[in-house]
Amino acid sequence: MSPRSTTYPTLLPDDATRQVLADIAADPAAPLRLGVVAPGGYGKSAILREVERLYLDAGQSVRLVDDAHLLDEPRLRDLLDTDEPRLVVAYRPWPRQRLLAESVGRWRALMPLAFTKEQVKEFLPATASRAVVDFVHQQTAGVPRFVERLAGISSAEVPADAVAAFRPELDWLDADLQKFLLVAEAGAGLRLDLLGALLGKDFDEVGEVIEAGRATGLLAQDGTLVPLARRAVALLSRAERRIAVRQRLAELQLASGGPVLDLVRPLIGTGVGGPGVAAAFEAAAAEALDTDPALAARLLAASASTGTPSPEVAARWATASAMAGDLDAALRLADQVITGPESPHRATAAEVAAVALAHRGQLARSTELYRWSAAPSAAAFAVVGRIGTGRAPEDALLPTAPPTSFDGAAALMAQGMRESVTAEPMTALSTLVRASGLLEPVGKAALLPDSPAALAALVALHCGESGVAESVLERAATARVGGALMTIRHVLLRAWIAMVRGHLVEAKECLVALKKTGKRLEPRDWLFAVALEIGVARRNSDLVTVKRTWEQACEAVLRHPVDLFTFLPLGEFAAAAARLRDEHRLAPHLAAARELLRELGDPPLWAVPLHWGGLHAAIIAEQTGVAEEHAAALAVHRERSRYNAIVSDAAESWLDVLAGKVEPDRVEEAARGLHAAGQWWDGARLAGQAAIRTTDRQAMVRLLDCARLLQGRPGGVKKAAEASPAVEGGQLSDREREVAELVVGGMTYKQVGDRLFISAKTVEHHMARIRQRLGCGSRGELLAQLREILG
Repeated sequence: MSPRSTTYPTLLPDDATRQVLADIAADPAAPLRLGVVAPGGYGKSAILREVERLYLDAGQSVRLVDDAHLLDEPRLRDLLDTDEPRLVVAYRPWPRQRLLAESVGRWRALMPLAFTKEQVKEFLPATASRAVVDFVHQQTAGVPRFVERLAGISSAEVPADAVAAFRPELDWLDADLQKFLLVAEAGAGLRLDLLGALLGKDFDEVGEVIEAGRATGLLAQDGTLVPLARRAVALLSRAERRIAVRQRLAELQLASGGPVLDLVRPLIGTGVGGPGVAAAFEAAAAEALDTDPALAARLLAASASTGTPSPEVAARWATASAMAGDLDAALRLADQVITGPESPHRATAAEVAAVALAHRGQLARSTELYRWSAAPSAAAFAVVGRIGTGRAPEDALLPTAPPTSFDGAAALMAQGMRESVTAEPMTALSTLVRASGLLEPVGKAALLPDSPAALAALVALHCGESGVAESVLERAATARVGGALMTIRHVLLRAWIAMVRGHLVEAKECLVALKKTGKRLEPRDWLFAVALEIGVARRNSDLVTVKRTWEQACEAVLRHPVDLFTFLPLGEFAAAAARLRDEHRLAPHLAAARELLRELGDPPLWAVPLHWGGLHAAIIAEQTGVAEEHAAALAVHRERSRYNAIVSDAAESWLDVLAGKVEPDRVEEAARGLHAAGQWWDGARLAGQAAIRTTDRQAMVRLLDCARLLQGRPGGVKKAAEASPAVEGGQLSDREREVAELVVGGMTYKQVGDRLFISAKTVEHHMARIRQRLGCGSRGELLAQLREILG
């Protein structure tokens, strides 16, 4: 007899078992020949005990034999030839016993089944949740013995003792069967060719090993290990044997041209080596690259763990590292290949380094590396980089793309950037949107210096098409274009759209989410993130945050040289510098931006947003002359596009408002134009500032209504002196509560007025009424009571 577990499954009979037991109870004196056949763990012993109990209660004798499959032929023949009236034999379907099969095959047969979910629930405590029941059924496949081992759990976790209980069963198995279980644990249990080579057996012999495995109860009907058993095989088998089996399987699979990723993944970090394993690691890395570049990098590192990687491996490793966002490793590996001996992989390494440097703000150096590389896509990205750094495009530089989605998208990116400085903005936008669409099916695994979606979004934001920007970024995010390396850039640009629309909470939540990841942002992403933080704070009149973030902004522009794609952050930094009276620290960078524009011929698409940002910085700094210069520059381009005309009109309206000449019709038209161009916050601010500067009360109400509507708030505003009265009981009106929340939050009356599009005097009026109603004798007492009221 075989070694037995010290525990036996509790009997939960299925319909067939219940019928057999009912027949015995009904006529215990009747003769019986019963064969109970099932794999190990299915409750055969529990059935025998129940049969024995029924006959004892009835005062009848019965002969019970367990594990009859282990009896030798003489003992088995003696058993089967007995003339006892009642004989019950339990056995596994393997090892096959011809005599047992022929004799018992003529008896009444009982084949216990695995537990259903309902039976599992019945077996577990009444307090077990549906999730725990489902977990136990999934882990055990309903095998009664395994269900019993998890009977005491209260959550979806496998206790250590349930795994340890498998040790006697596994230790008893012969060497071939142990190897087979390790192969099954590796996911290759039904690969007869691999099993035959590993075990040194022909197909028939391999079939016998598989049947032996099924008879243990450790395997499900499809030949895979029961999940709980798989965990036990992985944890309880000797580590060196498990590694050896996987290593041999990987070598065999590689020789047959099959996938090896799942086989070699557990070998990472084990120290296993040799040419065969290294080749398997490299093949697995190629499988993982598209879906998990970080894993691909680890696999390539494992393949090179015994020495210096070859140029091919180093170039592939650099590519995987870059795709995973590890630019330090990517640059280090790429430099090794570039500076090493001449090899065909230097061009790949140069492209990887170019991508990394583009993300780190070194667009000029990135462009040099792309031009050094001979690939068609590299030539296209070099065109993008040249234009981005202020070098006029040349027709001869535009590459001819091979008929692939990636190279075609790269060529369209180059064409779109060329059109952005030489043609109409909408032409460039259309080309870049098409480039983004072309890359969507294959872009998840694309290594990009910048995505066509990001470039399209920048162009769209520069020409007042925020809806297009939002759409193309959403599609790129869904398709995961550029993988992990481009994800943050796409998120930041979507947050930028939210900010210019006045959705400041949404933009701020994006920044908070990025900080919670704990990931260090590359210089290009950091530049935009800091500009977003300052932009949101400025629009919230949060001078404290602007001051706190300003040093980061100054460092960000030092780390990221000015290029064409940094004009949006520069505009925000210019406004913040003006607010903080620290313009001199940003002046060299703004001068570099203007020089870059001049080198490109002052293209309106890129020039207009820079002048628009400069206009607002001048307004904040109260530099009317500088504001007029920017307005004049905007007027030069007004005939080139609808957006340019909108911005030019808005600039002229701003100058009039600052001079005290408020024409409600003109201001409202300009504000609504900005709103239509996606600059909702700018439009609302123009209308609101005009309202608090006009002496015409009717015009003020009209412009305040316009400001609130453009900001997404309800209109129908009353005059300041007719603010809605407080409700009874000393509570605050909606308007008073809004004012009080901002004042308690630390804003000055002027900042509150800017935020709510009312004058500082009106804020003061509201606070005086609140103070009088609450009967406060001092400002400190007033603020204390307001904190209690506002919670």
